[in-house]
Amino acid sequence: MTVARTICLGFLAVITVGTLLLMLPFSTTSGHWNDPIVALFTSTSAVCVTGLSVVDPGTYFSFWGQFFIALLAQIGGLGYMTTTTFLILLIGRKFDLRDKIAIQQALDRTGISGSAQVIRSIIATTLIFEITGVFLLLPAFVPEHGWDKGLWLAIFHSINAWNNAGFSLFKDNLIGYQSSFLVVFTITTLIIFGGIGYQVILEMYLWLRDRFMRKTACQIFSLDFKVATSTTLLLLFIGTLAFLCIEYRNPQTFGGMSLRDQFLLAWFQSVTPRTAGFNTIDISKMTTAGLFITLAMMFIGASPGGTGGGMKTTTLRVLTSCTQSILQGKEEVLLYERKIAINLILKAVGVLVGSVGMVILSTVLISLTDPKLDFIQILFEVVSAFATVGLSTGITGTVSTSAKLILILTMYVGRVGVLLLMSAILGDPRPTRIHYPEENLLVG
Repeated sequence: MTVARTICLGFLAVITVGTLLLMLPFSTTSGHWNDPIVALFTSTSAVCVTGLSVVDPGTYFSFWGQFFIALLAQIGGLGYMTTTTFLILLIGRKFDLRDKIAIQQALDRTGISGSAQVIRSIIATTLIFEITGVFLLLPAFVPEHGWDKGLWLAIFHSINAWNNAGFSLFKDNLIGYQSSFLVVFTITTLIIFGGIGYQVILEMYLWLRDRFMRKTACQIFSLDFKVATSTTLLLLFIGTLAFLCIEYRNPQTFGGMSLRDQFLLAWFQSVTPRTAGFNTIDISKMTTAGLFITLAMMFIGASPGGTGGGMKTTTLRVLTSCTQSILQGKEEVLLYERKIAINLILKAVGVLVGSVGMVILSTVLISLTDPKLDFIQILFEVVSAFATVGLSTGITGTVSTSAKLILILTMYVGRVGVLLLMSAILGDPRPTRIHYPEENLLVG
């Protein structure tokens, strides 16, 4: 039982428990036993913090069903190992070496020291942001829905925004609040900080603390921080500008809106593919160019160590830096005056190839099971599932049972990671003393 197998089987166990809970009669508003496929799909989507749903969560599930969805999204966002080790901390058991290595692999950390402190920091950060999100959303939901329902709506949407899950209890998702600056600002802020990674947030806090206390030796930002923040800001700026330029004449999305509302819509649409799944416009009414921009941003995804999925921003920067080095005739890859190790380059290439391969395979299979669907709809659904986004053109509930099972598998692979899943299947690599001769090969 390797660490990779422990993580993969752990997610499967949580999905199984969630499926059983969502099948219970008191989890549905009808009071009857739930359809196993609906329960399995919803549980997988929640644990994999995707947000795709074959039913309307706000009307199909009772309060307890919605509570289970929020709980599963919380566990999925924190990660199986983080949740498990937090429970270990609560009962007072000390970490052994295996636990520390598992945390290191699950959180993409460089070392194994300070694991207990890291888990406590993650839980504290999560609670601070989610509670703040609840208080900010209350003024938007309580006047319209009353205190009881308004409070639950604020809690549910804050949890789903921070964990980049994307489930909404409104039939039209957040389209009804597309002009609300408070809702748009709160949800997008939770999405960005939830997806940027706990290590980045911690470094930002330490830097602000040192500046506030006027220390002479301030916090020095790591390469992870520089790459994650700069890439995220660049993608948000490009996305907002692209959606403004592409959709502003579309009468079914941005057209006819004021400039302020168009900016809010473009900003929200540039944030939510990274990888939250909330929407303030009808995705199916977007132009083809807008859908492809969304596809690209979904595939890139969030940053390592965060609650989002996708290929990750750091993978994108490593690959683009490799391309830049080749064009400049350099024999090493540099980022912020730091040399990138060859094993990280190989890992980035492996993530890209594995991700593209999984998307192609799932798209082909669903094209065979549901040939009547448009290609762009299938591709959009598959990328949304693999990148654990949750955006949809509206076909999720209408696809065949076979297609739903394919999407379930795609969401699972996207959440645990292609390389981690392959490592779990193949086992840890064995060291070798054999070295083969080098030879040139024509490439490009």
